[in-house]
Amino acid sequence: MTKNQLLVVLAALLVAVIGLSAYMMFGGQSAQTADGATAGYTVLPTDRSMGNKNAKVVLLEYAAPSCPYCARFAESTLPAIKAKYIDTGKVLLVFRVFPLRPDDGAVEKIARCLPEDKYFQFIDLGFRNHPLWNPEYGVTDVHGGLVRLGRMAGMSAEQVDNCIDNSAEDERINAVAAEGERLYGVNSTPTLILNGTNIGVGGGSVEELSKLIDTELAK
Repeated sequence: MTKNQLLVVLAALLVAVIGLSAYMMFGGQSAQTADGATAGYTVLPTDRSMGNKNAKVVLLEYAAPSCPYCARFAESTLPAIKAKYIDTGKVLLVFRVFPLRPDDGAVEKIARCLPEDKYFQFIDLGFRNHPLWNPEYGVTDVHGGLVRLGRMAGMSAEQVDNCIDNSAEDERINAVAAEGERLYGVNSTPTLILNGTNIGVGGGSVEELSKLIDTELAK
C-alpha cells in the first residue's frame, strides 16, 4: 500500500468514526415523507417539543432565552399558532436553544433540570422576566437574577448552581447550535425551520406563518 493509499484509508476511517459518534450522540431518526423519502429535518430524543410527535408538519424554532424578539414571538405569535395547529395535533413544535451569550446556556440548563413537562413553563418564565436577569435590560447581577428565576420555579440556589455547572449540557447545547448553523444557516434568533426549510426570522405575523403552515398541510 502506498503512502497516498494509506492516507485515503485513514481519512475514510475518520469520517466513519465521526459519523458514528454523531449518531450515538444525537440518536435521532430522520423524518420520512409519505413516499418514504427522508425529510429535511431530524427530531432528536433530546429535543423539547410540544404537540403531536407524528404530525406531518414540524416547526423547529431556534431561539435564545435572552433574545427580546424571541420573547415577543412567544408572547404575540406563538399562542395563536399553538391554539390553531399545535394543540389540534397538526404541527409539532421543536424548541432548540441557539445561544447568543453564556446566559442563554444557563437558562437552558436550568430548564433542563426541571421535569420535562415544566420545561416550556420555565422558558416562558425567563422570557416574561427579562428585566430580572437579562443583560439586555441592564442587569449586572445576572447570576443573582437566574437564582431568583429558579426560585420562582421552586428550585433552591444550590440546585440552580448545580444545573448551571453541568458541562455535559454545554456540549449538547453547542452541538445543537452548530448543527442548526450548518444545516439551516441559523445565525440569528428566533429562526424558524418549517419541514426542513428555513423560513426566516420569526418576526412575521400570525397570518403569514399560518399561510406557510397551511401550504405544508395541503401537500
